[in-house]
Amino acid sequence: MSKKKILLVTQNFFPEFFKSNDIAFELVNKGFEVDVLTGIPNYPKGVYYKGFSIFKKRLERINGAKVYRAFQTPRGRKGSNIGLSLNYITFAFSASLWAIYFSITKKYDSIIIHLVSPITQAIPALIYNFFRKTPIFTWVLDIWPDSAILGGNIKNKTIIRVLDDIVRLVYNKSSKILISSPQFNELILEKGDYKDKIVSFPNWSDDLLKMPNVDIPTLPNGSIIMMAGNLGVAQNLDAVMNAVLELKEYDSIKWVIVGDGSKKKWIEEFVAKHSLENSVYIMGSYPFEMMPSFYKYADTMLLSLKADFPHINAVIPARLQSYMAASKPVLAMATGASADLIRESDCGFVVDPDDYKSLVKYIREKVLPNKVNFESMGKNGRMYYEKHYTKEKCLSHLKELIS
Repeated sequence: MSKKKILLVTQNFFPEFFKSNDIAFELVNKGFEVDVLTGIPNYPKGVYYKGFSIFKKRLERINGAKVYRAFQTPRGRKGSNIGLSLNYITFAFSASLWAIYFSITKKYDSIIIHLVSPITQAIPALIYNFFRKTPIFTWVLDIWPDSAILGGNIKNKTIIRVLDDIVRLVYNKSSKILISSPQFNELILEKGDYKDKIVSFPNWSDDLLKMPNVDIPTLPNGSIIMMAGNLGVAQNLDAVMNAVLELKEYDSIKWVIVGDGSKKKWIEEFVAKHSLENSVYIMGSYPFEMMPSFYKYADTMLLSLKADFPHINAVIPARLQSYMAASKPVLAMATGASADLIRESDCGFVVDPDDYKSLVKYIREKVLPNKVNFESMGKNGRMYYEKHYTKEKCLSHLKELIS
């Protein structure tokens, strides 16, 4: 019996760190033949990775998956709107040419779209589907055009309307719409009657407790509140730094920030302006393989999200599942799906976005005086992770769907 053939369409793929890697490699392990249509790696720093270029490594095999790298301009070091737009457009165009070629030369049983931003990366899948009518399984991790309006500050009504039309076309052509958060259901149904297509398919995390320890930079002594991941507009870092200021007199509290993003420079300037060098430690970005060794030293993991847009409220960031996998208690300024998950799993304390004064009160009255009790909330999160968010559980579900 021949193997089922899968085309995975994703603008980001190994050596970039995205869940698309797990999808490809695990499906290969489960007996599928997987082709990946992706771009030249350049995320997040905005320049091509060492060893990759327009002329190098455009076709390769990685862990059994055959990888086709469509041309795309790099995002640019500053991630400007122009740089991002060119990155999105060049990938959509170049990958669409590949899709036309595939429609002539290859027959796939299923197409999987790994739909983080941007929505335009789905276009090559639509083009292949146009010629071959192959079932599309779209995993929605971001809601568009909402993300473009917030993250890209796009206000042009014509552009927004075009993006919205692409979103509806993707949903219309999808056989199944896999949602990473329960609250995506309502936002997707606003676009049309897709209730028979929608399937819950949550994000997952590697088992951080089983990953090997590696050497990391020296961290400060004290009660470490750690924030890991992207440092962008959506992370509501203004509120985080206001909480830091409120607790400045607590010498024992150390805020450790691991990650990179558009707001990193702003954080550095804020720390310098308010003389917070002994409280805030900005570590920069590190590979995921090093995260368990960072998390090991944290007493608390911090999650903060803005509440300006419904899609932000609906998102469950992947970092939350990794916090739970690491058995670490969570402090959060969030609402919507993330807040619901924290309360349901009883893995920490949550306050409304911007309500940093309540967060400070929790730290003063609930966390610092009751460290043992707070630590046990991390164990609650770990149990919830084992029940719902392991890689094996989630990808076995995907295998069932596409089979």
